[in-house]
Amino acid sequence: MSRSTRTANRLLVAALVVLVVPLAVSAATAPTIGSTADADADADGPRRTLVGSQGGGTGLHEDGSVYLLEGSEMTWQEGSADSYFDVTMTDDGRVLAGFMHSGYTECGPYESPCTHTGYRVIDPSGGSPEVVSEYSFPVRTRTNSEVHDVERLPSGELVLTDMDAERIFTIDDEGETTWEWRASDFYDAPDDPTRVDWLHINDVDFLGEDRFLVSVRNANQLLVVERGAGVVEVINEDTDDSDDGDCTQFDQLADTDGDGDVRCGDPDLLDHQHNPQWLGEDAVLVADSENNRVVELHRTEDGWEEAWTLRRAEGVAFSWPRDADRLANGNTLITDSANQRIVEVNESGATVWSYRTPLIPYEAERLPAGETVGATPYGTVGDTDEANEVPVLSAVLQIVRTSLPIPFWVSELHVATTLLALVLALAGGGLHLRERVARWRAERR
Repeated sequence: MSRSTRTANRLLVAALVVLVVPLAVSAATAPTIGSTADADADADGPRRTLVGSQGGGTGLHEDGSVYLLEGSEMTWQEGSADSYFDVTMTDDGRVLAGFMHSGYTECGPYESPCTHTGYRVIDPSGGSPEVVSEYSFPVRTRTNSEVHDVERLPSGELVLTDMDAERIFTIDDEGETTWEWRASDFYDAPDDPTRVDWLHINDVDFLGEDRFLVSVRNANQLLVVERGAGVVEVINEDTDDSDDGDCTQFDQLADTDGDGDVRCGDPDLLDHQHNPQWLGEDAVLVADSENNRVVELHRTEDGWEEAWTLRRAEGVAFSWPRDADRLANGNTLITDSANQRIVEVNESGATVWSYRTPLIPYEAERLPAGETVGATPYGTVGDTDEANEVPVLSAVLQIVRTSLPIPFWVSELHVATTLLALVLALAGGGLHLRERVARWRAERR
């Protein structure tokens, strides 16, 4: 065996060790997450939690489902869509669920088969959950075009988010549009919003008096939109052009009107958030997704400021949390998507219940009330430890986590060791290839 071959073999062995050992050690020493039996009930009986699961696979658009937990036991599950999102149980015991699914043949302007998005009504009675009705429409792409939220209004109408056309709109029971607000009335709009992931409007909540709280993910902003008046309040207003890069990444917002600016909120306050809950006129609770935390913002004379933050539970840092609800008992229910868990904490940040989900959850509702408009705000600061981010590596890990279901204990260390293992493997493979080419040339002479 030549010296070159021995060196190549050592490099390949080193690559295997560098890749496998950190993964094995981390898996063996990872903390346990998930509910314990004595935490499955509270003073009011078993914890009943309704979950909308986005699913798994590449892009997280496979095996979506809606399911009900009684404590830690899944009592029913409906899984006929590629992805489900926001879920709400109505007074008659049925479930409204935002969804997307592929394989439709009624495609309007798009080529068949295509993807539809909208909402489904699921009836879980009778022991076997069944989709009893659906409102949907075709969209250009499978990703970043979904209806993430649907709610029944006191008027009997339904209000939906539309990520494809970047609007919120209401429909009657016949599916006819009765009102809409388009984001192009407020933000610089591209020529065709259906061709880019422009704003990613992902949540709408009815606040009363014809007002809606709207989450505009890619702008790092929450809007209060009034029917007939448009935007009447902005939480996390655009005040510094230096923040624009956080909103223009991945071809999201763009300066289409040429004034040198886009509406982009401070990413230190909110960064690509999901599912805010209006606690009252002076407080809002938000799953601050790209900051990997849950934050409660309070209105002050200087604007909206952090009043309570939480970055971890059960000893595990949050990773892409996408829902946080203040419950009637004063606790907070958090959907920690990339860690594949739902966790309930008290004001001090201590975990009182958690559940390890099968795939990537989008949103969880604690029954019977579900998410409410108006709840008890916290008055103290919770866990404020700073995020331990590593330049470049943390960004790579975040992209992977939001695209594939990976173990919660995978960290920046594993990204680094995987890249190092790849370099070592390429070096070893390159030496082997050079040796073979040299032998082939010698044999040809």
